[in-house]
Amino acid sequence: MGITASSYGSPYDSSYGNYNGYNQTDKISGQKSNPAECETCKRRKYQDGSNEMVSFKAAGHIDPDNAASVVMSHEQEHVANAYQKADTGNGEVVRASVRLKTSVCPECGRTYISGGETNTQIRYYNEDNPYQKDLKSSDRSKYLGANVDIDAG
Repeated sequence: MGITASSYGSPYDSSYGNYNGYNQTDKISGQKSNPAECETCKRRKYQDGSNEMVSFKAAGHIDPDNAASVVMSHEQEHVANAYQKADTGNGEVVRASVRLKTSVCPECGRTYISGGETNTQIRYYNEDNPYQKDLKSSDRSKYLGANVDIDAG
């Protein structure tokens, strides 16, 4: 699951309009262009490659200044889908993690958010399974009365 920037461009992750002390209008040594004029970054598009109904099914550009928050928001859609899927299927989300990926633009040298990845794990309960029924029954008796709130007044 996740979103990926296309090879012909991608937003950068810069702090307050500069890159490692350089202004966006300055050309970084050894690079083809400065960050403000970089055609690769201007044409960069993102597209989701999963089979879920989420945003970015069609490739779209993201403003470089908002790339991290937009990609993270997109990845949270996958997490929300996992919780919805677990709720409808008698399951429980055991784990959900989101990771943003970064790369360096080959044209201007900026670091940018190149995509994101979401991993979820859902545990489903099979109430028809005899082992599961026995486990549920033993858990109920094992933990019955384990949490007691007594007010000594």
